[in-house]
Amino acid sequence: MIIFIDPSYKDYYKNQLFNANNEVLNRDNTLAPYIRMENSLKTKNITIKTADYLIENPEDYPSGDYYSLGLLDNLDKVSNIKNIKLKSFILFEPPVVAPKLYAQLPKLTDLFETVYVHNTRGDGYSLNGVNVSKLRKLYWPQPYNTVLENYWGRTERQNRIVVINGNHKPKSYNCELYSKRIEVISHLKKSKLIDLYGHGWLKWWSRSSMWLPYFKHRSSLLSVYKGTCVSKLDTLSQYNFCLCFENMYMESYITEKIFDCFYAGTIPIYMGAKNIDELIPTKSYIDYRCFKSLEELKNYIVKLSPQELSEYKESGREFIESEEGLKYYDSISQIIQSNSLSDS
Repeated sequence: MIIFIDPSYKDYYKNQLFNANNEVLNRDNTLAPYIRMENSLKTKNITIKTADYLIENPEDYPSGDYYSLGLLDNLDKVSNIKNIKLKSFILFEPPVVAPKLYAQLPKLTDLFETVYVHNTRGDGYSLNGVNVSKLRKLYWPQPYNTVLENYWGRTERQNRIVVINGNHKPKSYNCELYSKRIEVISHLKKSKLIDLYGHGWLKWWSRSSMWLPYFKHRSSLLSVYKGTCVSKLDTLSQYNFCLCFENMYMESYITEKIFDCFYAGTIPIYMGAKNIDELIPTKSYIDYRCFKSLEELKNYIVKLSPQELSEYKESGREFIESEEGLKYYDSISQIIQSNSLSDS
C-alpha cells in the first residue's frame, strides 16, 4: 500500500513534510505528528509520500490512497487518476482564513470518503449541499503528549502577557478575532502589561495591514512590539500569561496556540472555541469571556498567587497527558488508521 498526502503548502513537497532536519518547516517540532505517522506506517510496510510524486508521475503508481491537508490545486487531476482513492480532505483553517475551501464543501463531500472539519454542525459555515454523513471532527495534530520540562519548569518569568501572532487580516469577517486581538493589545498597552511578537507588524504597506483595525491601533501595536521570535516555546516560557485568541470564534475550533502554552507552562487567556469548556478543563486556562472589562481581567491576573499560577499550569499538564489530550496528539495517525487501515 502507498499513501499520498497533499500538504497545505507546496513548501512541504519532496517529502519535506516528514523531514525533522528542516529547521524552517519544523520549527518547534511542528512536523512531529507527520514524522511519527511515517515511522508508524513503515513498521507496517506502508509507504507514504507527499502528493507531488503522484502528480508528476502518476504512471508510476498503479494504486494508492490520497489525502489532502487543505490544498485544492491538484484535486481535479488526482480525481481522474485511475485506482487512486480519495480518502480524506482535512480543513485546518477556519472560514475567516479559507472561505473558498468551505465553499467547496459540497464538492469535497462528493469526492472524498470523509472530510474533517472543526465542527460538523455547520457553526461558522454553511451545510447547504454538503453530505453531512461524511463530515468528521478534526483534532488539530500536536507534537507532544506531555509538557517540555525545560520550558514548563522555568521559574523566572515576567508577570505579564505575551502575544505571538503574525500581522494578518481575515479574508472573511464573520466572527473573526483578528480585530479583537488588536483591540486588546492596544488597551493593555496602557498598563505596560503586554508584549507583542510576530512577523509583519512593521509593514504598514503590506496587504495584511490594509484594514482599519491595524491603522487605528498601529501606534499602540508598535509601542509593544518586540520583533520576531526564533522559538515560540522559549518566548512563551518567559511569561506567566499569553493572549491566546484563535483566528475565529467558532465551535470546537482549537489550534496549536493553546497547546503551545501548556507545553511551555504559560497560562492562556483564551478565546476561540465557543465550547472550549467542553473540550479542555476550565482550570487550565483563563476564559476571556468571563470578564466584563479588560480592567477586570487585568486586576484578576496581577493578583493571582504563586499557588494559583501553579494550579493553572498543573491542570494544563494533566490535560495534555489525558485521553482527551491524546486525541490531538494522535490525530493524524488516527485519521490514516480509520480511513486506510481499518479494513486492511
